[in-house]
Amino acid sequence: MLVKVGIIGVSGYTGLELVKLILNHPNFEISYLATSKGDTTLEQLHPSLTDVYNFEVDSVNIDKIAAKCSLVFLALPHKSAMSVAKELIAKDIKVIDLSADYRLELETYESAYCQHEDKENLKYSAYGLIEYFREDIKRAKVVASPGCYPTATLLGLLPFIPYLKENTPIYIDAKSGVSGAGKKLTQTNSFVNINENIFAYNPLKHRHAPEIKEKIKKLFNKDFRVNFVPHLIPVTRGELVSIYAELKDDINPIEILQKHYKNEEFIRVREIPVTIKDVAGTHFCDIFASVNEGSIFISSAIDNLLRGAASQALVAANIALGLNESAGVPKIAYVP
Repeated sequence: MLVKVGIIGVSGYTGLELVKLILNHPNFEISYLATSKGDTTLEQLHPSLTDVYNFEVDSVNIDKIAAKCSLVFLALPHKSAMSVAKELIAKDIKVIDLSADYRLELETYESAYCQHEDKENLKYSAYGLIEYFREDIKRAKVVASPGCYPTATLLGLLPFIPYLKENTPIYIDAKSGVSGAGKKLTQTNSFVNINENIFAYNPLKHRHAPEIKEKIKKLFNKDFRVNFVPHLIPVTRGELVSIYAELKDDINPIEILQKHYKNEEFIRVREIPVTIKDVAGTHFCDIFASVNEGSIFISSAIDNLLRGAASQALVAANIALGLNESAGVPKIAYVP
């Protein structure tokens, strides 16, 4: 089975990761690449691909995409993504969206982001956290691939929700490499600012907090106060999330994790604290947990550009098309 796919928003870090993954995918073939401006080539956008792979990069043309692709990855900012997605869905093209536009319930989305312009297709969307929404992904017209912070947080936290005291606070301390801030240069992600530095941004007010809270409620019908604080750290890629919560029972956290994820190929339960170096360049999520006098500490690590973006989107595409779930997914790191 050969599937012709497109990537819209190929100029960013995630777009490059998607290209590299698809080039090694046994069932996917790149048929259309686009940016908002177009009129360039892949080698010009990403010189690392010089003499490896080149392809014309167009502007977004829905009719051309529909003629060439049966599945499209959208690596666009929120709001921009939904305006393109609704046109692709109308052409019966499967969409894997890496923005926030289809991740949330309407009320949650509009309170955290902006007015939604494609309310009709929200009911045809699925949240792309693979281990928890496989069946939804199979039926969806658009898969909303989670961002890196909710991915690492939810994969670590969800196995323990039945053991936590309800209506108590959950504290999430998340640290991400600078690539998570995107390719556009700002004062925040400039070398002078980030080198030998670490800082929190949007503490307790970040838009991923209501996303995490909403998914806990959806899966377990339980309410928790989610306190989420993201940080930038001076590394290129990788993400480490530390979670603190109150237990209602005495538990063995490693046994719970091992039982919960025993059939999951890309979840690795660790018996020592996890590190970002061990997952960089792979699709793995490593998780560790420990308890002390009624409190639990959970730590998870992922590659923010892969498990937190490109490879998670790729696995969602595999599931949506009925392919081998792990097709094209890296197990051995290809970056230092």
